[in-house]
Amino acid sequence: MLNVAMLSKWHVHADDYARQASENENVSIKIVWDENGERGKKWAEKLDVPFEADLLKVLQNPEIDAVIVDTPTNLHKEVIILAAKHKKHIFTEKVLAFTVQDCDEIFSAIKENNVKLMVSLPRLTEDYYIFAQETIDKGLLGRLTSIRCRLAHNGAVPFEGNPTGWLPGHFFHKEECGGGSFIDLGAHPIYLTNRLAGPAKAVTARLQNTLGYEVDDNAVAVIEYESGALGTLETGFLSNGSPFQLELYGTEGTLLIEDHSVRVKSKQLGDGWIIPEQLPESLQSPMVQWVNNIVGNIEPSITDEDIRNLTLINQAASLSNEQKRRVEATELTNIRQQA
Repeated sequence: MLNVAMLSKWHVHADDYARQASENENVSIKIVWDENGERGKKWAEKLDVPFEADLLKVLQNPEIDAVIVDTPTNLHKEVIILAAKHKKHIFTEKVLAFTVQDCDEIFSAIKENNVKLMVSLPRLTEDYYIFAQETIDKGLLGRLTSIRCRLAHNGAVPFEGNPTGWLPGHFFHKEECGGGSFIDLGAHPIYLTNRLAGPAKAVTARLQNTLGYEVDDNAVAVIEYESGALGTLETGFLSNGSPFQLELYGTEGTLLIEDHSVRVKSKQLGDGWIIPEQLPESLQSPMVQWVNNIVGNIEPSITDEDIRNLTLINQAASLSNEQKRRVEATELTNIRQQA
């Protein structure tokens, strides 16, 4: 049995991870810590476990094997490295850290202390992603020339009694979050297109503050890949009813995914669109992969490269937006090599 401490309920997915942990037969939630004591106490009562206000006491507890980190993103590096030094395995929300250098410092601490780290990148386990990857790998699209991914919702649209929409107000504090819609919701288009299109060589981004928040609420980035393909990544907190869209275009075909609708057209498959009768089986969730890596030493499908490259694109996009220019390959290389 893996005894777990929940570290903070700051992120909107904290309850989801607590539920996933509770549903896993190999996991037992034992304690809660939160940088916000009042919030932490209420959560501990809900989970029917003790609350501990002192993080060090949690990490020094020999009965605790692992931690699930949902702190503000600006606390990730400090909390995760401290947990690693106390030999605790770590599951955390994306992004891992604000810079590639910080990511690599975290990876070093993980390796030095022989613990397991998982960052939740759940769409890399979904059936539609696996189908898209297989379609590319089989050459059905020929040479990939363009990729577009959009994921947006209306979380920042104000309504009566909620001036920042249904997202918590702290999601708009730049110091805690490091950004807004692009670093949070945009993470999914970033890591999906990183996998499907390969290494990036340049990034141009516009992160817009439409409603006057500290952080962006509407964003787009154009990614130039080493392969020659172009990517368009779109996200935002201002779109009501916007479907998830993943589009891949190549010299031999096209793949279109919208929510649960998938269709492909390829010269190699004849004329017209083909709707697959059945998609590949989804992989196990990031939480399950993390637990299996700890208890069974089963290698997860989500890798350090996926985690690091997510931060890489975010860091380059932030620089592009701040300086209103294209961030080129040499700068991306420098960002990669900071550590």
